[in-house]
Amino acid sequence: MALRPVMVNVKALDPSAVGRFWAEALGWSAYSPGVTTYVGPAGGLVWPDPVFVGIDVVPVPEPRTSAKNRVHLDLATTSAAHQAELVARLKSLGATPADVGQGEVPWTVLADPEGNEFCVLEPREIYRDTGPIAAVVIDCTDPRAMARFWDKAMDWTLHEVSDDQAVLRSAKGAGPYLEFLRTPDVKTAPDRFHLDLLPYPGDDKAAEVARLRALGATDLDLGQGDVPWTCLADPEGHEFCVLAPS
Repeated sequence: MALRPVMVNVKALDPSAVGRFWAEALGWSAYSPGVTTYVGPAGGLVWPDPVFVGIDVVPVPEPRTSAKNRVHLDLATTSAAHQAELVARLKSLGATPADVGQGEVPWTVLADPEGNEFCVLEPREIYRDTGPIAAVVIDCTDPRAMARFWDKAMDWTLHEVSDDQAVLRSAKGAGPYLEFLRTPDVKTAPDRFHLDLLPYPGDDKAAEVARLRALGATDLDLGQGDVPWTCLADPEGHEFCVLAPS
């Protein structure tokens, strides 16, 4: 049995507009199969066995709070010129500079049209083959504890773990990294971004959910009602969903 991240779920007041932004930002396409807007590489939805981590923008009635998101995306670049060009293009699409206390750093912090922070990284060798999303980054207080949970929760490979960060990536060596970075603040509110996990075809979703609970995940009520996915939280309260395999 195994699970893999297949989508970053993004809450938005205007999912169509936010979806279009992220499609343009990543050089991907936006699809609206229903009330959500799915963003992924050209070719349409690949379901029930996607081979990449896409973005699913879902409508919510509440605007985001002023608190910094504890989950954000890092975007990859291939050169200093590419970084400068991408930052300029993102601003033309509606991104705005964001100050999260980063100080003087080689990366650029921006916010999407609804204020969700993300980073445009300077060129880094480690991200040369990730595609446009270098990493999904999650703030936490204990990266080692996050590594213990997520290393067993998913079939991704644990690349690094220390007091300051934990890093995982698909065992196939493709797509973005998942990074847990130590921060002094604790989680106090639901985030605007979270991971959606999917069993492989033929695997038992109920058994996977039971396995996650045994690892320390807890059930989460977000007002979702009777839906085919299961909402859970990891040991530090980060929300995630286990999707139905079909």
